Amino acid sequence: MAGICISEDSTAKELEPLAMAIYGVVGLPTTMRSRNQKGVRIENNKVVDYEYTGPYLEEALNSGNIFHGFATRGPYKGMPVIVTPIKDPDGKTIAVLGTVNLSGYIDLKRF
Repeated sequence: MAGICISEDSTAKELEPLAMAIYGVVGLPTTMRSRNQKGVRIENNKVVDYEYTGPYLEEALNSGNIFHGFATRGPYKGMPVIVTPIKDPDGKTIAVLGTVNLSGYIDLKRF
């Protein structure tokens, strides 16, 4: 049986199918990484980086909390960013998923 398993050691290539599916739903730049491996960054329906991390991904990994902020550099500087932890059944943060709110009309703080 085929499946997707996420662990703290998942590689960017292993996370790509899930990150791409999430990108397909939200249509916004999407990033995803595991605790012990750098991750994937998706824009314009394609992977642009297989070695990605960023300060907000790191913050969510370390805190285990949802992070809301604004990009401080790069092409999305000043845009709202949200990152959420992915936890195992014991509550340990094993990965994180983030997106940039390019649309400006989606209320990413509603939860």
